[in-house]
Parts: sequence; structure tokens; C-alpha cells
Amino acid sequence: MLQLKNIETYYGGIQALKGIDISVDKGEIVTLIGSNGAGKSTTLKSISGLVKVKTGKIVYKGTEIANKPAHETTILGIAHVPEGRRIFSRLTVKENLLMGSFSVKNKSVINERLERVFHYFPKLKDRLEQKGGTMSGGEQQMLAIGRALMMEPNLLMLDEPSMGLAPIIVEQIFEIIKELNQEGLTILLVEQNAYQALQIAHRGYVIQTGEIKLQGNGYDLIKNEEVREAYLA
Repeated sequence: MLQLKNIETYYGGIQALKGIDISVDKGEIVTLIGSNGAGKSTTLKSISGLVKVKTGKIVYKGTEIANKPAHETTILGIAHVPEGRRIFSRLTVKENLLMGSFSVKNKSVINERLERVFHYFPKLKDRLEQKGGTMSGGEQQMLAIGRALMMEPNLLMLDEPSMGLAPIIVEQIFEIIKELNQEGLTILLVEQNAYQALQIAHRGYVIQTGEIKLQGNGYDLIKNEEVREAYLA
């Protein structure tokens, strides 16, 4: 479904990605793990068009999408839940969710998508008129994922969904990620909680200072001594 070939991305004169090669097959959960500043978020931003790629190719379902504007990658079916959730804090829960289906005009389709979101996140149904910014961190993360699901994406990219959340909420979020995948959604997951991510991932990549250092299936990476020492200790 997605292939990155020799991707180099810069912030001014600073090179953030140094020839990244990643692939994601349809129906997989693929995780990208690494320390702060390793290039994980930049990889997702390069895919979704939030930052410019200097060299390399990004091919999604056979189409070259490198440096396409973010609104175009969204229309193609790529949903990006950014680090820090980035909900619209002054809008209600319902308004936030409807922003995820901004391009849909058919009301019945929108209502069907809302019901699907409520299936995964029943709390949101009870908070429809509440301002997003007044919700807990876990509820805001649910809202951010729900907003992305309103697009009915083919590829869901999640950036640090467990950040700042209580362990019990993290467990809930990861269970929902697994359920979404079991229902056919392809997921690219960036996560500092390497153990949680590798437990549910079909495959994983380890990124260090903008380069892929290791790759393999989730189980093998959990057992890898280098990974255990750096990220699982």
C-alpha cells in the first residue's frame, strides 16, 4: 500500500531523514520506534505532506505522493493523527468529528460514520456538546482518532497515541488499534512505548538519527538484544 524509497527531509539546513526506506502492506500494523528526535514524526509528516521531501519517492497505492499538499493526501485516503492530538479545543466534540468528514455532503453517510466512531469510543457520544479542550487527555486522544476515522481512511497514521496517558487508557487505545486493524484498516504507528507497539505490530522499524537501523517482525524485535537494551529496559 505504501512505500518510501530513499527519503531525505530537511528542516532548514538540518537533515532530519537520511535515506529512509519503509514499506507498509495492506492490512498490516507497522510500527516505527526510536528515541526523541530520531525522525519518527518527520516520517509521518513527509508522507502526509506537512513537510517537504528533498529527495526520494513516496508511493501510495501505486501513486507518487511525495510533496503533495496535505489536503490531497487526505482525499486519497491517508489519515494522520498527529503527536499531541491537535484537536480543535474551542469546538465541541461533535464539531471536531464533523471536521473529519468535511468533504462529505451526504448526511446519512456522515451519520453512519459517527455511529462507527461511537462504537469504538462510546464516551464521545455522551460528550457531543462538550468543548474538546475541556476533556481529559485520554478523551482527547479518542476524539483525535475518531476525527480521523470520520474520513474512512485506507491508511491510518498514529503519532504517539499513548503519550501522557494513564496506563489503563493506553491499554484501551491499543485494544482499539488492534480492533480497527482486525476489521481491515492498515495502520502505521509511531510510538515511544516500544513494547506496547511491537506487541501488536506485524512488523517494525527502528529509526536512529534519521536512519533505519533495524527492521523485522514485532516478535523478533522484542527479542532483539539491541532493541531490548535501548527501548525495552
